Amino acid sequence: HSGSVGLALVVWVLGGCIAALGSLCYAELGVTIPKSGGDYSYVTEIFGGLMGFLLLWSAVLIMYPTTLAVIALTFSSYVLQPVFPNCVPPYMATRMLSATCLLLLTWVNCSSVRMATRIQDVFTVGKLMALGLIIMVGMVQIFNGNYEALTPQVAFSLDRTPSVGQIALAFLQASFAFSGWNFLNYVTEEVVEPRRNLPRAIYISIPLVTFVYTLTNIAYFSSMSPEELLSSNAVAVTFGEKLLGMFSVIMPISVALSTFGGINGYLFTSSRLCFSGAREGHLPSLLAMIHYKNCTPIPALLVCCTATIVILCIGETHNLINYVSFINYLSYGVTIAGLLYYRWKKPNLYRPIKVTLLVPVCYLMFWALLLGFSLYSEPVVCGVGLVIMLTGVPVYFLGVHWKEKPKCIYSFIERATYVGQRLCFVVFPQIDPIEIANPPEWTDRSSGRSSFSANS
Repeated sequence: HSGSVGLALVVWVLGGCIAALGSLCYAELGVTIPKSGGDYSYVTEIFGGLMGFLLLWSAVLIMYPTTLAVIALTFSSYVLQPVFPNCVPPYMATRMLSATCLLLLTWVNCSSVRMATRIQDVFTVGKLMALGLIIMVGMVQIFNGNYEALTPQVAFSLDRTPSVGQIALAFLQASFAFSGWNFLNYVTEEVVEPRRNLPRAIYISIPLVTFVYTLTNIAYFSSMSPEELLSSNAVAVTFGEKLLGMFSVIMPISVALSTFGGINGYLFTSSRLCFSGAREGHLPSLLAMIHYKNCTPIPALLVCCTATIVILCIGETHNLINYVSFINYLSYGVTIAGLLYYRWKKPNLYRPIKVTLLVPVCYLMFWALLLGFSLYSEPVVCGVGLVIMLTGVPVYFLGVHWKEKPKCIYSFIERATYVGQRLCFVVFPQIDPIEIANPPEWTDRSSGRSSFSANS
């Protein structure tokens, strides 16, 4: 979309900077409202149930299943690329392998939280090692004088002049690569010492990811022309075949391991979002239950897996990324606007971290420009995303707001919940009496009461 090597690299760097601004705002929200559920919990707390439900609805219906589907398809493409070296892997083969990977990781997450987090740790290290190898090989190429495509006069020579809308779409594509910077906020209640470790993780991860992504693309451009990069179905594999010789098999394996870990991370966090939504009464209560022995949210995980397999069967990767990137940015902007509103609504609330107002204002200015131009450039894709989000309005009023439903509906829900409990061996989490007597609180000094007591 950017039209040149140089502009593409600028988009990568600026994409990381924008993610850093957003993550600073989320660090403040995460320690001010220490509840799992991320964006959904903050928007519900600040703007009320309807806004929170619409965000939850779009996340459960589009954002998480779509992102999982894209990563799973990337996984299967890299695994199958050596088997089909001269053509695109067959449609059915990629879908079957993607579904198998999803089912395996769903089983892991259903079996043990510890096993899921260990997989995440191991595969994150493996991902960084693979990217480190690409960067090292690229740096060797540059030191050997292969950097013609990176010189300013060549890098910024435009094959075609991109429109503002195309630049906006380039940023949307980059935002998909950086998405995940808000994931730790979805499991705040499971993080050890979140007021210390949540911001620490954010401050370390965003600069590191931006640095690695940018250097990786510089490495690609040191040995691949833009035409080769755009035509490749698996860029890292093409890069490995050109430069690593007999060791080129390392690339598809490394990327497959990387995406395997990515799928695991998305399953872990998306199930916690469903869990938080059910706990607030916005989703069926069955999704707020955990396995009586393993303490894993099995119903929520099964819903995420099923929704992703449906998306796998009906969507193409490029359009899927545009759908999810637009809705992602929409939810980020609403959440960060909520930070400003919360500052105005509760100025005396205790905030362990308090970013300067310039940070959310700059993010929202960029956010408004990006969404406006994206809507202008791809009105159908963005419009469909908005329509899907707004379909949550009648669902909210019928399913959540309408309390006096016919008795037969409540009987059906109760029976379905009972059957689900028996099938999944799940129960509501046990509440510690000590936590009820001494709840964690964030104090509103203007009223002298905690937000928990004010809402109860």
